[in-house]
Amino acid sequence: MKVLVVGAGAVGGYFGGRLAESGVDVTFLVREKRQRQLKENGLKIKSVHGDYSFLPKTIVSTDLSQGKYDVILIGTKSYHFLKAIEDIKSFVGQETVIIPMLNGIKHIDVLKSTFLENQVIGGLCFVESTVDQGGVIIQSSVTHDFVYGEFSGKETERIKEINEAFSQTKASIRKSDTILKDMWHKYMFISGLSGITTLFRSSIGPIREAKYGLEMIGNLFLEIGSIMREVGAPIDDDIENLQLHKINEMSYDMKSSMQRDMEKKESIEGEHLHGYLLTLAKENNINTPYLKMAYSNLCTYNKQHFN
Repeated sequence: MKVLVVGAGAVGGYFGGRLAESGVDVTFLVREKRQRQLKENGLKIKSVHGDYSFLPKTIVSTDLSQGKYDVILIGTKSYHFLKAIEDIKSFVGQETVIIPMLNGIKHIDVLKSTFLENQVIGGLCFVESTVDQGGVIIQSSVTHDFVYGEFSGKETERIKEINEAFSQTKASIRKSDTILKDMWHKYMFISGLSGITTLFRSSIGPIREAKYGLEMIGNLFLEIGSIMREVGAPIDDDIENLQLHKINEMSYDMKSSMQRDMEKKESIEGEHLHGYLLTLAKENNINTPYLKMAYSNLCTYNKQHFN
């Protein structure tokens, strides 16, 4: 099985590296600058689950020598997503399976309208990782999950083949029969966590302890849940309480990846996550004061650093 991983950063680099470590035939589609760095230094992972370094196979978007791929994992941030779609077109064959690893939902419709609808399956990941100035991937928590599955929930032959190839890694890579529900649940969680931690510029512990802190988090989840139910998302009845329980179980110093990006003055995914939710809220006349406050904070950050 030939696997193409789009991006060799905190997500694509980590899970692609773990797949390569287990013997999967992995190639990374990267930019020329990152390709030079990987050729010189290799791909290095420093992880609580064990370090790994190797010299990866890499290509750039204009390199068509490798032909088509069986599976393409899109491990980029949402603001690089449209460019990633253009970059992979030459590597997609009739039987290619495309698995996005992005947060959110909006990108699924874009993929299905660009490629054949049955070429796209669901995917999501939970991992606390970042790339340091030297290009080393730092993975720092127990959680390192990559989940994928058919939107129909069926265990098709291609899912069986992917599962056989992907299931022997040091990361937790597994199939799901409820991937669409999993993606919406993850969307709710990451939007709530990133919205509140970026608003307070704090790890989750002090926010939980602050007066009205947990109340604000709970209300934010309730607003997001009301939007998702209105658009027919397949979410559980008690998902807001389960998300709040997750928040309470998180380590005191846990930060969202969006918060870490803001601390490094980097681009953020606010439009893809919170902005899209607010678009759905407006279309359905749902009042969302907490979500608007979180989104306005992200817009302020963008105006300060990128306008």
